[in-house]
Amino acid sequence: MNINEIIGVLNEWAPSAYQESYDNARLITGDPNETLTGVLVTLDCTEEVVQEAIDLKANLIVAHHPIVFKGLKSFTGKNYVERTVIKAIKNDIAIFSIHTNLDHVLTGVNSMICSKLGLDNCRILAPKSEVLSKLVTFVPTDRAEAVLDSLYQSGMGKIGNYDQCSFQIMGTGTFRPNDKANPTLGQARVKESVEEVRIEGIFPTHRKSKIVGTLKKSHPYEEVAYYLTALENENQEVGAGMVGQLSEPMSTQDFFTMVKKQFNLSVIRHTNFHTDKIKKVAVCGGAGSFLLGAARGVGADVFITGDFKYHEFFDAEQKIIIADIGHYESEVFTKELICNFLKEKFANIALNLSEVDTNPIKYF
Repeated sequence: MNINEIIGVLNEWAPSAYQESYDNARLITGDPNETLTGVLVTLDCTEEVVQEAIDLKANLIVAHHPIVFKGLKSFTGKNYVERTVIKAIKNDIAIFSIHTNLDHVLTGVNSMICSKLGLDNCRILAPKSEVLSKLVTFVPTDRAEAVLDSLYQSGMGKIGNYDQCSFQIMGTGTFRPNDKANPTLGQARVKESVEEVRIEGIFPTHRKSKIVGTLKKSHPYEEVAYYLTALENENQEVGAGMVGQLSEPMSTQDFFTMVKKQFNLSVIRHTNFHTDKIKKVAVCGGAGSFLLGAARGVGADVFITGDFKYHEFFDAEQKIIIADIGHYESEVFTKELICNFLKEKFANIALNLSEVDTNPIKYF
């Protein structure tokens, strides 16, 4: 098995197309065609983590946070980023980051937080728009099901909890082949009329090449007529944050005690306990203050995230409790999430969970 096989499976889970524009979720160092010797999963990649990989004889580090966010103009070892990259390259270790793209998928970082809190009926808090497209094509009636099945297998037709979704209209297609054509039906310079099905289906935009390739391969015609349209629709399975509910309301005091226990916290920065009961909970791993309006909009009693600034706490306005548990603390269990995912996909790889505490923030 080579490194690229691991990366391919991770990209299917959390496509890089779903990362934020500022992000750098990708293979950062290493040759993807190298034979895999082992995987080390970590939240952050540091010099100490690279050394851990060396000691474990693992040549792939899968990190949530990218060690490189912006382009490096020199490699002199003047800071920890350059030193980490140099150490990885010197020791033939690949570093792969799966960051905001993993934040944005339904089974990603925020689902792990919801699971730790025991939330039910969880959904994306702020679904992404403009990540879906629609395919329209025309297929002879006797081949419509075969073409549809191929398109479904390539990722078309999934809407929420439903798959194999399409819309079909019967009609008549006309065409006239010229002398250079090699038609499936008809003959040169003779107009043909064929009973066809107009098929419409939605697919994630990042799968466009695969969808079009599948269509052309499975369609019986020499020349395939089709249209692609970018949609503004929100994708309910892709986006920032999540919101869910406790099975039974908890007192605010008991809820915060539970949060401290579940996330191994010594302290929580929070706004006033203006309500004595917690039922609906919004979450966002990492820095989530940009979602406060969305959390308020869905009627959440509390919003759990990290990295709130002083003045942003005022925006709660006694309508929601902000619970800042810390950036690292809200995402540290992402290591387990990635590790468990890879265990399900690969039974025969050396898979290690980093034991390095990469949290740069300490509490006295």
